[in-house]
Amino acid sequence: MRLHRNLVFAVIDALNLIFNEKEYADKVIEKVLRYDKRWGARDRGFIAETTYDIVRWKRLYSEIAEVREPYSRQNLFRLFTVWCVLKGIRIPDWKQLEVTPERRIKGKFDELSKTRKLRESIPDWLDELGEQSLGNKLWSKEIAALNKQAEVILRTNTLKIKRTQLQALLAEHEIETILIEGYPDALKLKERKNVFTTEAFKNGLFEVQDASSQLVAPFLEVEPGQRVVDACAGAGGKTLHLASQMQNKGQLIALDIYESKLKKLKIRTRRNSVHNVETRTIDSTKVIKKLHNSADRLLLDAPCSGLGVLRRNPDSKWKLEPEFIERIMGVQQEILQNYSKMVKKGGQMVYATCSVLPQENVNQVKIFLDSENGSEFELVKDQNIYASEKGYDGFYMALLKRI
Repeated sequence: MRLHRNLVFAVIDALNLIFNEKEYADKVIEKVLRYDKRWGARDRGFIAETTYDIVRWKRLYSEIAEVREPYSRQNLFRLFTVWCVLKGIRIPDWKQLEVTPERRIKGKFDELSKTRKLRESIPDWLDELGEQSLGNKLWSKEIAALNKQAEVILRTNTLKIKRTQLQALLAEHEIETILIEGYPDALKLKERKNVFTTEAFKNGLFEVQDASSQLVAPFLEVEPGQRVVDACAGAGGKTLHLASQMQNKGQLIALDIYESKLKKLKIRTRRNSVHNVETRTIDSTKVIKKLHNSADRLLLDAPCSGLGVLRRNPDSKWKLEPEFIERIMGVQQEILQNYSKMVKKGGQMVYATCSVLPQENVNQVKIFLDSENGSEFELVKDQNIYASEKGYDGFYMALLKRI
């Protein structure tokens, strides 16, 4: 691979914004990719993937390069140099890139890789928490899987097209995909491509959604004609999936505390030709009270640590703090206690998170079922989805029925 100076400098700029200015990686990539309109798909791919790779391995690369935060521009180039050596990329003779002792870098990599928290490039507290929560063996496998780059998975909008038809249509435009067994609406890209510019996307024939995330809506067992509430809808990936499962029939109420996210959902519903979604911002407790005892189905895709989606958000390893996990566990229980009142007798709800920690998952369900509000519910089934077992994001979901 031949390195181009303007692309490498864009990576360094991105790393500075992420590491030193504490900006979110996805927003930074969007910003940096607007630098030069002449960059093609391969150039943009190099910037995005190299940046994410160095963010993912920040701790390990910093130890090898012997640099510390806040990183000077020269230190960011040192991190980039370590990335080059470990990827087997020839380092060009630029003044920004120092003469590199390649054998020493590889030697340090081999030595540091004997320690899990360095090998997997995670903070000490997270390594300790993971081992306490999942045990040494499962945590070692899981964190290794969560450090792999996420593949691009599409979810077919079955309101508009069959999966095999979508696959054939994309193939005509040189986007090759694979069917995934056990995920009836999913297509996996053979190689990374920007699918958002395709006519198929603009016409609402698919959404980008991880395979594990695609298991949540079917878990709720919705039927056409029901009243379904998605109480933590966000920008609505699962809302749209529920709408297709309901065949656009019935009432689907999407709630969220952030109006801006619901506005994005409205745009997506139009593109997907979804007609049965109504959005409501949770701006007071009245919004929930009005829906008490009325929902046939309720989805609680609860806010969480996001540890199950580190593959696509590697910068969250460095932003996450133990205090946040403690705080969010309180929010999760609050949501279970208050929002569960929307389910009518005989109705069902799913509690889901994109976390692999039992304290955010099965433990929360147990606390709820042992409480006064939870005494009216029974656990029908639950499932831990581990990245190390399935190859996709880590998730948890529990189906509860009001009796």
